[in-house]
Amino acid sequence: MIAYTLRRLLLIPVTLFGIMLVNFMVAQFAPGGPVELMLAKVQGSAVDAAARVSGAGGSEAGGRVRAGPDAGPGGAYRGAQGLDPAFVKDIERQFGFDKPPAERFWLMMGHYLHFEFGSSFYRDVPVTQLVIEKMPVSVSLGLWSTLIIYLVSIPLGIAKATRDGSRFDLATSWAVIVGYAVPGFLFAILLIVLFAGGSYFSWFPLRGLTGVGMETAPLGARLLDYAHHLVLPVTALVVGGFASLTMLTKNAFLDEIGKQYVVTARAKGLSERQVLYRHVFRNAMLLIIAGFPRALVAILFTGSLLVEIIFSLDGIGLLGFEAVINRDYPVMFGTLYAFSLLGLGLNLISDLTLHWVDPRIDFSARGA
Repeated sequence: MIAYTLRRLLLIPVTLFGIMLVNFMVAQFAPGGPVELMLAKVQGSAVDAAARVSGAGGSEAGGRVRAGPDAGPGGAYRGAQGLDPAFVKDIERQFGFDKPPAERFWLMMGHYLHFEFGSSFYRDVPVTQLVIEKMPVSVSLGLWSTLIIYLVSIPLGIAKATRDGSRFDLATSWAVIVGYAVPGFLFAILLIVLFAGGSYFSWFPLRGLTGVGMETAPLGARLLDYAHHLVLPVTALVVGGFASLTMLTKNAFLDEIGKQYVVTARAKGLSERQVLYRHVFRNAMLLIIAGFPRALVAILFTGSLLVEIIFSLDGIGLLGFEAVINRDYPVMFGTLYAFSLLGLGLNLISDLTLHWVDPRIDFSARGA
């Protein structure tokens, strides 16, 4: 396993480079960029200003105004004729687009090797600082949601497997069907309508993770307030995630229960509980335990976007969404680099976890 681990570690930089290269190339071909967006905003603002001046009886015929960054040579506004080329070049230089794409990519990767992600184009704040500011919200949602999903799904899946075909299995299957059928964001809206002052009850807060004035409250009160704010968003994520893990657990246990070693264990006189937890549990839980790191990353960085928007939670998901909309490349590529590296590391941890849970699994022996 040591040789396998070393090979996987050596593959991480190559894979990461490929991910960044493909996404960088896609971004180059995507219509609109930070320079185009900024110029459109500047030109649109200038057109609005010209219209206001003209409507107020400005002295320039045709709505021309004087001075300002949108003025052409001699100070005459040129919004209808295009911006001053020198001004456009200055904008390109500010965003780093005065260099060819290949040079920009290599410069970017050189900085990323030292975890220097630059500053946001539009917030003028370092990307690292932005991520650190938004991380507590996403960590709270992802960590608690994943833990609750596992704590609910594994016992429920085992119970369904041991009672396969019973009334309990059929009754709980309806909850699983609802979890499959109802998207998390739709369930979040339903929770707001029912319990956050939408139409019925006002039991839970609608926005943020802390109440007003809780910064100076005692620790116990702050923890209760924090938990109170988490109830609805975490519930929305749990409902959308527990169904698949429950069925995965049930099917894994049913598959193991039908194998020959279980029949042999029963023939030796072991009780059903001993058979289940001494033999079946270890083998059936391999896939589930190994998938925990990936499940955490999935919920942490992809599953909470709509929930963050619905509950006005300023986390990583919302930050990434705004970065894509605004073509904020430092935030887009900086977070992509950091989270891709984290994901690749967790994939390796998942494989090592499988080997740790069951030493019979040896990826290196299979030529992996």
